[in-house]
Amino acid sequence: MTRRRWIADEVSGNHAALIGDHARHLAQVLRARIGQEFDISAGAEVRRGKVVSVHPERVEFELREVVNQSDETAITVAISIFKFDRMEWAIEKCTELGVARIIPVVAGHTEPHLARATVKRVERWRRIAQQAAEQSRRVSPPEISGPIKLVELSAVAGPNRIVLDENERECSLRDALCQDTTGATLAFGPEGGWKPEEIAILRKAGWTSASLGETILRAETAAVAGVAITFSILRP
Repeated sequence: MTRRRWIADEVSGNHAALIGDHARHLAQVLRARIGQEFDISAGAEVRRGKVVSVHPERVEFELREVVNQSDETAITVAISIFKFDRMEWAIEKCTELGVARIIPVVAGHTEPHLARATVKRVERWRRIAQQAAEQSRRVSPPEISGPIKLVELSAVAGPNRIVLDENERECSLRDALCQDTTGATLAFGPEGGWKPEEIAILRKAGWTSASLGETILRAETAAVAGVAITFSILRP
């Protein structure tokens, strides 16, 4: 039987703990018992963990042998902020697919009330990503940064920096991806797409424009499709 995986909130040497809501779910809903074993994600590796203490606000584990280590291709996804219910779906699915980092971006077509509310949403997005990472048995959840503006995005470093643009006609995402398998950074526009001046800023900073095809995709569909295509190319 496959052991359930948890991402530790605290790790110190051969000990780890779940705290808060995380602990309450294991202690009160799943009724954890001392002596039970789970897979515990502790940074860059997963170790077998034996429950040594159970309280409603804290469940502690003794960490044993390593059962898995991270070998994930580093893909960063910059998602321009759009309707929160659909953005949460995109974050969940990108996490399941294996992205390493998610950056919320305030773009020109981002609705002002969504931009204002974003700072308060980041912690919720991190919880969604953590739950999705545990469900999909990842070693660790993606990093989710605070919201940034387009000028800040243009300066983000990394290999294969690609902005997905529905108006691009010559270069596909597959064409834009080089054989540097260390990773990629993909930027997706909001509902309504990128403004021409935003594409110009990114291209001036060295980003490559690419297309996902002739059909116009919803923002959340584009993000998931782009990540899936990228992994299919960069992963051997």
